[in-house]
Amino acid sequence: MHIPDGFISTGVSMAANVVAVGGVGVCMKKAADTMEDKQAPLAGLVAAFVFAVQMLNFPVAAGTSGHLLGGVLATVLVGPWLGALCVALVLLIQALFFADGGLSALGLNIVNMALIGGLGGYVVFVAIRGVLPKTKSMVVLASAIAAGVSVVLASIGFWVEYALGGVGDVSLRAVFAAMVGVHALIGIGEGIITGLTVGAVMAVRPDLVYGARDLTPELEVRPAQPAVGG
Repeated sequence: MHIPDGFISTGVSMAANVVAVGGVGVCMKKAADTMEDKQAPLAGLVAAFVFAVQMLNFPVAAGTSGHLLGGVLATVLVGPWLGALCVALVLLIQALFFADGGLSALGLNIVNMALIGGLGGYVVFVAIRGVLPKTKSMVVLASAIAAGVSVVLASIGFWVEYALGGVGDVSLRAVFAAMVGVHALIGIGEGIITGLTVGAVMAVRPDLVYGARDLTPELEVRPAQPAVGG
């Protein structure tokens, strides 16, 4: 999913940079307004986990491979705004230090994986949760389905960018079939990994899962009652 330098025209890449900067700016503002103290350390762990698993590829079909995007995983665990920032930070570090995705294409990758995959995937998660029973297991199921869908959404985002400024003579139909078809398979792996990870956190600390906050209401702090008798 990482787009290298020179694959999309300079004009489209620059436009994506503008969208990415604007989107990250909005996420920073929203995260600053809504972030709770307990989310900060978890966000660091989420970013580290997404970074690690994005470096691991798994075989898909016909010699192709895929890796976790992590957008829905991050947004379900720490919230849409902070989660998208986690993914954007991972992409920045990968581009700067590991040459995974080009610097000129960094905006494209942030748009596809952090904004479309992360925020768009979270919208799908919320929509699915709205029609499912309000239980912990349904949070896990919704996160898994949304994660799989988010990969396809991100691949469609790439196809639109290629349609607007792709460098090459491959037909749009062929690019669409290849990207969406392969990423539909990658989405299965994404959904499984996301569901397992969210399920593991739900099993031990459901209060840390942003996407399940309606199932774990805040404890009401009451003053201690004076002892009776004695």
